[in-house]
Amino acid sequence: MEAGRFGISEERLRRLASIYECDSPALIDALATMTGRRPAGWWDDYRGKIPPDFLEVSELEHHATSLRTLQTAHLPGMFQTEDHARALFDLFIPALPRLEIELRIAHRLARHQVLTSEPAVPYKGLIHESALRMQVGGSHVTKTQLKRLLEESERDNVTLLVIPFSIGGFPMAGDSVLYAAAHSPHLDTVQVDSPIGAVYFDSPTQLSNFRRRLDTVEQVALNPTQSRNAILAIVEEL
Repeated sequence: MEAGRFGISEERLRRLASIYECDSPALIDALATMTGRRPAGWWDDYRGKIPPDFLEVSELEHHATSLRTLQTAHLPGMFQTEDHARALFDLFIPALPRLEIELRIAHRLARHQVLTSEPAVPYKGLIHESALRMQVGGSHVTKTQLKRLLEESERDNVTLLVIPFSIGGFPMAGDSVLYAAAHSPHLDTVQVDSPIGAVYFDSPTQLSNFRRRLDTVEQVALNPTQSRNAILAIVEEL
């Protein structure tokens, strides 16, 4: 069962939870909902066509109760425009096949639906100024992309916070982090990008440390209004 080769019934799961003296009803209920056969997600259409890491991230976002991200070099994937995403994928070495690029773009654009579904998932994104100023695809593509960020920041469930150059160093500088909260805190997951693929963290100590780090960065970031003004100022420079 731990390897995922066999499933488990809800009844057996609850019995095991009792044997293990689990004292968190929320955790038990959350695990129980995972015992049933889950319907296929929209990301399953891309299985075998793009890297598994892409599918795991979109599934993680889909099942999250809230999302927090930190981006220091790139803009959040679910807000990227088609032209911006294409310019990023065109930078890969060795070059990706054209069909795979188009599939990756389509998948990335589809991730946005987690913010528009009912109920919409609360999202808070920390974006460093360097990511905003990097002209991926040229000034026109960048300008259009930043205007998209401004539009998205007006959603009730979306909060975008800019980390300005002026604050200097901060925890996790240089990292790309996704913190996906679950129905029970025990099932929260952190995903960090690395040169060899996504790395996941889920132990209580690791989760606590990531929450503290994100909280610290949030405290030094601009507030939502200041952040929108900062993005608008960069748009006007282009």
